[in-house]
Amino acid sequence: MLAYIGIESRISAVHSQITTSDHLILPGVGHFQHGMEQLEDLGLVDVLKQVVLENEIPILGICLGMQLLTKHSEEGNINGLNFIDALTKKFDFQDATFKVPHMGWNSVEFKKDSPINKGVVSNPRYYFVHSYFVECANQDDILCTTSYGKNFVSGFQNQNIFGLQFHPEKSHRFGMEILANFCKI
Repeated sequence: MLAYIGIESRISAVHSQITTSDHLILPGVGHFQHGMEQLEDLGLVDVLKQVVLENEIPILGICLGMQLLTKHSEEGNINGLNFIDALTKKFDFQDATFKVPHMGWNSVEFKKDSPINKGVVSNPRYYFVHSYFVECANQDDILCTTSYGKNFVSGFQNQNIFGLQFHPEKSHRFGMEILANFCKI
């Protein structure tokens, strides 16, 4: 999607490329514990902490990437990067009409203005595929919410740290706007 909208990018686990990047996207599909183990095995945890927390380079976590930015997850019962005061929890619905994973298109309600949602129309629709959601300790960190069985945090922002539970890369023009805005920060 980044190439489609004319933004140069590269996929890398090379420390020197990460430390010299002006923006980072931490994507993810899969299991929280496996994702954290992969970051640890590649020696990326300390590199990401330096670049994001010390150098304040903008980072965008997408789906599992968002969850990895939190303190802890019920998926694997393991600690995350702890970039934001939030926990990752499993959907647990008593009402069988709400299937897990939450999959498909859903609307998002932005709760605050941010450079990442600048110019985005109200109630845009994005594509979701997830069984876990993020619960922010600080309400000021909540960027947007979505309703699926209950309202849940579908995006957060704390300074240079952004997370989106939905997939902007699969969300057509609304996703293009979000990614383009992130790359301008």
